[in-house]
Amino acid sequence: MPEAYIVDAVRTPVGRKKGSLAGMHSADLGAVPIKGLMDRTGIDPNAVDDVVYGCTETIGSQAGDIARTCWLVAGMPEHVPGVTVDRQCGSAQQAVHFAAMGVMSGVQDLVVAGGVQNMNAIPISAAMIVGQQYGFPDPFSTSPGWRARYGDQEVGQFRSAEMIAEKWQSSRQEMERFALESHRRAIEAIDAGRFTDEIVPVGEFAVDETPRRDTSLEKMAELKPLVEGGSVTAGVSSQNCDASAALLIASERAVRDHRLEPRARIHYMTVRAADPVWMLTAPIPATRYALEKSGLKVEDIDLFECNEAFASIPLAWMKELGIPHDKVNVNGGAIALGHPIGATGARIMTTMLNELERRKGRYALQTMCEGGGQANVTIIERL
Repeated sequence: MPEAYIVDAVRTPVGRKKGSLAGMHSADLGAVPIKGLMDRTGIDPNAVDDVVYGCTETIGSQAGDIARTCWLVAGMPEHVPGVTVDRQCGSAQQAVHFAAMGVMSGVQDLVVAGGVQNMNAIPISAAMIVGQQYGFPDPFSTSPGWRARYGDQEVGQFRSAEMIAEKWQSSRQEMERFALESHRRAIEAIDAGRFTDEIVPVGEFAVDETPRRDTSLEKMAELKPLVEGGSVTAGVSSQNCDASAALLIASERAVRDHRLEPRARIHYMTVRAADPVWMLTAPIPATRYALEKSGLKVEDIDLFECNEAFASIPLAWMKELGIPHDKVNVNGGAIALGHPIGATGARIMTTMLNELERRKGRYALQTMCEGGGQANVTIIERL
């Protein structure tokens, strides 16, 4: 089968709520890693076949096919098209999958894949809220077909996170310890300069500002649960934030013709789904499926990334699959680094690739829970 290679991967620093990127137009934010990618690889942008970007809440500054707009705002050639992907939290990871599929099929040779999200400008669930003025309180409950299959159950991420914590017996204290460790790892990575090479500064803003240096178990214990009587709090949840990231995906022919030096290849990729009401459990069957189909075992994987939408998700995933925490989110996860929804998949892959190289490992696996009860899995191999 033809190969798909990762030539390079870059990202912006992550801006916190009301932080350094809050006032930036989404298209300008998404243009930053595109410019950085073209500069770093030296590739002629005229040779790019397509731009595939993840983004959710595609209204306002994120409407009108933001992938295409980001490319144009970056000053790139008008003949190169763009398409925006919405697989909820996995949108940018799916963008990488679509790019890889394009080059593996022989239809394309060079594709920019990534994502952008400005959660300060366009808050989470904004598209659902806008729908209320048209008579839709949410995307599900007014559908007779949905009600026939799933009844009137609440469909929400907070409820899902609580159900998962209860089923896999993750106590509030265990989740808070996990969250504190996410901050500790992220701060250690920042202080050691591990993110420096992967970040394209936005003006003078060059360092992730989301990790909390002043947090503690005592402070987390004071937070109120998101659901009355529950155990999930803001302290064990991912942060709203702003960021963008982009990767250059190339075919074997492009690598040869443009004399590129790829950093990794896409070893395996899949997407699977589970119960949409439970919503956030799919990384478990998706990872199990990916390992089975790829012929790899947990022991063969040098690094794992499982998105920290809520602490209960990676905790359940690790418990179910027997994955050691010392291989998971080693430089912190979304609890510390934020979850810019449409961009997170590319942000994680960029960080994972750099850490895999730093450790001189061979394989790294990335997965994340997604709305609708879905989960992407990507396994990359360092070259």
